[in-house]
Amino acid sequence: MINITLKDGVAKEYQAPITPIEIAKDLSAGLAKAACAAKVNGELRDLRFPIESDANVSILTFEDAEGKKAFWHTSAHVLAQAVQHLYPEAKLTIGPAVDNGFYYDIDVEKPFVAEDLEKIEAEMKKIVKEGEALERFELSGDEAKELMKDNPYKVELIEEHAGKGEKLSFFRQGDFTDLCAGPHLMNTSPIKAIKLTQCTGAYWRGDANNRMLCRVYGISFPKASMLEEHLKMLEEAKKRDHRKLGKELELFDIFEEGPGFPVFLPKGMALRNTLEGYWRELHRKAGYLEIRTPLILNEELWHRSGHWDHYKDNMYTTVIDGEDYAVKPMNCPGGMLVYKSKPRSYRDLPLRMGELGIVHRHELSGALHGLMRVRCFTQDDAHIFMTEDMIKDEIKGVAALIDEVYSMFGFKYHVELSTMPEDHMGSLEQWEQATSALENALKELGRDYVINEGDGAFYGPKIDFHLEDCLGRTWQCGTIQLDYQMPERFDLEYTGADGEKHRPIMIHRVLFGSIERFIGILTEHFAGAFPMWLAPVQVKVIPVSEKHMDYAKGVYQKLFDAGLRVELDERNEKIGYKIREAQLEKVPYMLIVGDKEEEAGNVSVRSRSDGDKGVSTLEDFLCAIKVEIDSKAQ
Repeated sequence: MINITLKDGVAKEYQAPITPIEIAKDLSAGLAKAACAAKVNGELRDLRFPIESDANVSILTFEDAEGKKAFWHTSAHVLAQAVQHLYPEAKLTIGPAVDNGFYYDIDVEKPFVAEDLEKIEAEMKKIVKEGEALERFELSGDEAKELMKDNPYKVELIEEHAGKGEKLSFFRQGDFTDLCAGPHLMNTSPIKAIKLTQCTGAYWRGDANNRMLCRVYGISFPKASMLEEHLKMLEEAKKRDHRKLGKELELFDIFEEGPGFPVFLPKGMALRNTLEGYWRELHRKAGYLEIRTPLILNEELWHRSGHWDHYKDNMYTTVIDGEDYAVKPMNCPGGMLVYKSKPRSYRDLPLRMGELGIVHRHELSGALHGLMRVRCFTQDDAHIFMTEDMIKDEIKGVAALIDEVYSMFGFKYHVELSTMPEDHMGSLEQWEQATSALENALKELGRDYVINEGDGAFYGPKIDFHLEDCLGRTWQCGTIQLDYQMPERFDLEYTGADGEKHRPIMIHRVLFGSIERFIGILTEHFAGAFPMWLAPVQVKVIPVSEKHMDYAKGVYQKLFDAGLRVELDERNEKIGYKIREAQLEKVPYMLIVGDKEEEAGNVSVRSRSDGDKGVSTLEDFLCAIKVEIDSKAQ
């Protein structure tokens, strides 16, 4: 007999071995029906996994993020099975679950079109109706290659995994079998609603030298109503697409001459400068010093930092005076040089240095996406140099700063702790020490967090902050990374109270992440209707007719002199047309001036959100919006 401790802390005794699905059935028929996967001693497991000793077990449903992934992973297998039925000549490659659904990469002679997706979707629904059970089994490397001999992509994966000594597991559902680690649903019947959303190109294994595959994306749910809700959200997301709004509101553009290199237009610069001004004031109050480091530094520096060995495929390089240089993909090595620019004492620590640093990273053209994925962007980096006993307080200070920023914009967020990746620098002892420091700080802050195994930076573990926008989508923006490696590599020192030399410890951190990406997120979150303090144009003055132009110009000048971002509509158009245009431009306030306003020296105020707000003196209007701007009201 073994003891199984459940999510709520209740322990139950079972005959070993027992599987998570058997435990779920014992607890309730409803839970067994909803079960998608399980956590056994903190590790994600298939529902068929045999538990042979005492364990902590959580049954995961579609309500859990990892349960969703198992549900969507099974849906990807259904997609592949449908393609196999309809297009037997197609070669199936990989089909994982992603953050919002699933995809499968398929080698076909002719890329799928909308009509093909409709056929595949219909076939998927037939497969789901049959409710095929998924059966897991394992094979040796030779057996696996024999099973998949007609698919070179699967054979390549089998050879790779077998070469690492990994188990080769397969899942079979009816007439379809796929190489897969799982986890999966027990059968296909819980997939009540399916929608294939798009088809794009993707290189095999992300390598442009390999064959271009057809990537089919989809989404699925256990209830039809959930799919309807999701499709409504997608429609709303289309309206809010920052690429569309960026052009309509004249914020930014990306030209054929520079794919991945965004150009900010005057209104976009007004928004960006306001955001950066807020960043600077926030950091001044938090005790940061601002620096600026070069865009290009020599190759030797990048070897010293470790980026050359771990990141060179993403770096742009050049030659100057016969010497190799690299365009910086990250700001941290420049921060090391600033620290080393003069002797440091323990009295200088903690030393907090912030930088709005432009970086360049080589991204594949297929991965580029508006401001969300670019090749040139500005990171709001900061590097904090400190002693061992300062770590916890500095981490807590950064976490508080991130909370202040996200809360001010109205974002909810969740936290992940990412641990040591396979490709890393430094000893296991240093990584354990650094990870423990981050974990202890989170516990002291009372923050709930999840462990993201193996996703740390190559030089240290990190805390990632995932914010949630108004449509419920999540974006990883803020991060806190603890680093023992770079101070060692750059031989950083400070003189301690004992007069001896010591090695500082370092935090890398960002709040916005990338200024460009954060602007993209804000644009979609607010649907382009930015709050007053951020709006590129805060007020538009609209004369009723040509004869009111002089008075309108006077109003404009007073607003301009008061420091507002204001425009005057001088076009010879009807007043209704001008108001509608200003509304489409999402200007927070319109000031209408005609005969009555000019005679009384007033303005008629119209709000973007509330419509007509009546007549006001210009002074009263200025006082009211100054309060709105200063409070950064949303």
